[in-house]
Amino acid sequence: MALARQAGLFSLAVRLLRAPRRDLGARSPEEPLPVVRIPRALQRRQEQRKSVCRSSQRPVLVRPGRLLLSARRPEFNQPARLTLGRWECAPLASRGWRHRRACRDFFSIERAQQEAPALRNLSPQASFEDLGLEPRVLRALQESAPAVVRPTTVQSSSIPPLLRGRHVLCAAETGSGKTLSYILPLFQRLLSRPGLNSRRIPSPRGLVLVPSRELAEQVRAVAQPLGSSLDLQVRDLGGGRGMRRIRLQLSKQPSADVLVATPGALWKSLKSQLVSLEQLSFMVLDEADTLLDESFLELVEYILEKSYIAQDPAELEDPFNPKAQLVLVGATFPEGVGQLLSKVANPNSLTTITSSKLHCLMPHVRQTFMRLKGAEKVTELVQILKNHDKANKIGPSGTVLVFCNSSSTVNWLGYILDDHKIPHLRLQGQMPASMRAGIFQSFQKGPRDILLCTDIASRGLDSTLVELVVNYDFPLTLQDYIHRAGRVGRVGSKMPGTVISFVTHPWDVKLVQKIELAARRRKNLPGIASSVKEPLPQQA
Repeated sequence: MALARQAGLFSLAVRLLRAPRRDLGARSPEEPLPVVRIPRALQRRQEQRKSVCRSSQRPVLVRPGRLLLSARRPEFNQPARLTLGRWECAPLASRGWRHRRACRDFFSIERAQQEAPALRNLSPQASFEDLGLEPRVLRALQESAPAVVRPTTVQSSSIPPLLRGRHVLCAAETGSGKTLSYILPLFQRLLSRPGLNSRRIPSPRGLVLVPSRELAEQVRAVAQPLGSSLDLQVRDLGGGRGMRRIRLQLSKQPSADVLVATPGALWKSLKSQLVSLEQLSFMVLDEADTLLDESFLELVEYILEKSYIAQDPAELEDPFNPKAQLVLVGATFPEGVGQLLSKVANPNSLTTITSSKLHCLMPHVRQTFMRLKGAEKVTELVQILKNHDKANKIGPSGTVLVFCNSSSTVNWLGYILDDHKIPHLRLQGQMPASMRAGIFQSFQKGPRDILLCTDIASRGLDSTLVELVVNYDFPLTLQDYIHRAGRVGRVGSKMPGTVISFVTHPWDVKLVQKIELAARRRKNLPGIASSVKEPLPQQA
């Protein structure tokens, strides 16, 4: 009985296996069965998501007009009227740039306006006199800088609180006139506070701390004509030439009212008791984001410890026990600013002034990104420089800055340009001080209009004559990109600025994609952490 039951079950199984399956359709028994690796519902959702992304990669021009972003492949163009939402899938032209097959691809962020943001929305009636500056300071400004007629947005917001004796942190885009925004009010405060009895060693009443000797020379060149008209002596103190040179500099300027110095040179002078900061009325940290970097932070903290910073504005008015007013100026700011200030001053006494364009791409500068192989960069650079030379022969044009990430690249690239008979200058941190002296001034005034440099030339230097910036090596951080791009399109520049960046490595592509996404969404650059949040007031 059991054997018969087993035989029946076996015959039933054989009939079921031989019977045609309904879900196989017309599939023959010899064909393999389909393998389902993922659930069908999940597969359908993935296909729908891909179709949405493919459709979003083809922005449709509602009407012809200006482009916000133009690319070699027209499907990645974005019209100026189109604004991508926060969660909208962005069609990045640089999405596939990590692969070598993307070489020779490029895209450009076009100009959205012609003038610098610091000059927009200014009232025609705005004047320095309305900000509280005295007539003698206004006369000195007219004599030393007759082209400066109206204050910029940053100057209008910075000068009044500085005149009231507030500690100020001013964060604004490059080229917005930050140097005059602190020189004018602080000079006026010096005039109202006569100096005490002179000491045996130099005791300046004002100190401007800057990260490089080139910037120290530039700030002195701006402040010295103003000081001469106001009977104030302005001197600079740069390092790199040993203690003998520092002693000689200080011996020639014992009565300097304002000292513009680099951290290294001032630190050596304080250690050797060649200078005293006991009579300071103000201290300015210009390009504060660089000064608060690891390379300078220890020196800056020592200098602050040797200074007498006022805890609140009331301490600034004591003529017998002078305290210093603190000013921090920069285009980008790290998060550690508040912690540093809490060590030397009351954070509640700090007035924060920021620009609405802080950490943003400059809308009046055209920025092009080119995906190249490493071996193609030299050829492309030589071609760009030769085209610039041809344009210069046809009509007057601006100068060119070529940025590299290392001093060795600057030297090697200089030899290449020498072989191509392209005259140029070089500026990098490993050059002896005697060779570095005056190079940037020669570049601004001399016949050679091409400067190969490292990031030493990207911080604060006045470059109103620069028309083109070439990032031969793409910058390592977004902060460095902001400062390099800020060498063009500055207040006072008479020519439109252009930035061309060579993109070679995968880490370059990662930064470029962040820049492109910020441009398409009209947002500030991501990842630049800052404790500065209060925007400048909008002017009518």
